[in-house]
Amino acid sequence: MNLFELDEYFNSILHRENFPSDPATNGIQIQNGNPYADIKKVAFAVDASAQTAELALKNGAQALFVHHGIFWGHCQPITGSFYKRTAEFIKNDLALIAYHIPLDANPEIGNNYGTAFRLNMQNLLPFGSWKGMTIGVKGELPKPMTIEELAKCAMRSNKKAPVILNFGKNDIKTVGIISGGASQDVEQAVQQGLDAYITGEFEHEQYHFIKESGINVIAGGHYETETVGVSLLSEKLQKETGIQTIFIDVPTGL
Repeated sequence: MNLFELDEYFNSILHRENFPSDPATNGIQIQNGNPYADIKKVAFAVDASAQTAELALKNGAQALFVHHGIFWGHCQPITGSFYKRTAEFIKNDLALIAYHIPLDANPEIGNNYGTAFRLNMQNLLPFGSWKGMTIGVKGELPKPMTIEELAKCAMRSNKKAPVILNFGKNDIKTVGIISGGASQDVEQAVQQGLDAYITGEFEHEQYHFIKESGINVIAGGHYETETVGVSLLSEKLQKETGIQTIFIDVPTGL
C-alpha cells in the first residue's frame, strides 16, 4: 500500500468530505519522496511535532498519522518553530497524514465513541453541534455510576489525574462526550438534561455555570482524551492490512 492508497484507506473510514467546516487540513499534509513506494510501517500520535516525527523515524515508520497536524487551512511562513517541525518530516522523508474532526466524530474508532465503548454505554446518539458538524456522542450507562467511578472507567491512563466537578446527581446515568477543548459544549449537555459531561479541558469561565446548572463534569486532559482514536485506528490498520503500526506516546500533561 503506497501513501495515496493509505490515505484512501483512512478516508474510507473517516470521510473528511463530511466535515467541510473543519479548520484542519485533513488527509496527506506532507508526502514522502516516493509516494508510490510501499509503506511498511505507520506511526500514530496525537500531535505532529519534531519529537513525534523523530520517534516515528527511530521506530522505522515511513508515515506518521496524527489527530493534530501542522496545517490548519491558512498560509503560514515556514519559520521558527514551524520550520523545525516541518523540516523534520521533509529532511527525513517522513510522510504526514492528519485527520481532525473526522477522527473525533467517527462512530467506530473515534475519540468520543471510543470512550463511550469503554463505558459500555447504550442507546448512543450523535451529540454536540459545532460549526454545523456533530462531533460527540451521548448515551446511557449500563448501570448508574458515581462521578469517581465514571472518571476511572473513562480515563484509563494514570498519567494525568482528571479534573472532576461534582455538581450533579450522585447516581449518573446519562453522559455526553466531546474530547479535547470542548468546554463550552457543556451548555448543550445541560440543555439536553444529561447527568454528566466528559471532555478534555475546561476554562475558568465555565466553573460557575457548571455549578449553577447542577451537572457533573470530567475534564480528562486534552491530550489524554484524544489518544483514543489514534490508538483504535492503529489497531484497525494493522489488523485489516498487515501494515505494522506503533503508537507514539508524547503526553503534554494538558
